[in-house]
Amino acid sequence: MAPPAVAFGHVEHVTVHFDDLDAVGILHNARYAVLLERALTPYWAARGISFQRGSASAPDVFHAVREFAITFRAPITAVGPVAVHFWLEHLGTSSAEYGFQFRSPDGRVVHAEGRRAIVRLDPATLRPTAWTDAARAVAATLLRPAPTSD
Repeated sequence: MAPPAVAFGHVEHVTVHFDDLDAVGILHNARYAVLLERALTPYWAARGISFQRGSASAPDVFHAVREFAITFRAPITAVGPVAVHFWLEHLGTSSAEYGFQFRSPDGRVVHAEGRRAIVRLDPATLRPTAWTDAARAVAATLLRPAPTSD
């Protein structure tokens, strides 16, 4: 199934499995963070920034989630594909803020939406450090355009 067309960012389909559902058959709230990660990972990996065979292909993969916020709109009640639309709201010196939506595969239903802030870390000191130029180039493809005033 082709991802729905979007004006900015990227849409990646991920699969909801039976064990992702809670006791009443709804996608468990804790699984959204994991599924978002599973949507982001192939996007960056296809552009050369990933973990391969246990090691980093680029230093930018060493980052930590600083904040994760989500609002649930409509429950996901079945296994199968879900469309994850993600984009960058902001790219700082050492931080980035994603916006995201979980949508039905056709894009019509918004199941959840939120934000995820990350900070790139120096592996030796665990202190924030700047994104590389390579990561900035990839990130630029995800930046949401600034709103225009009419």
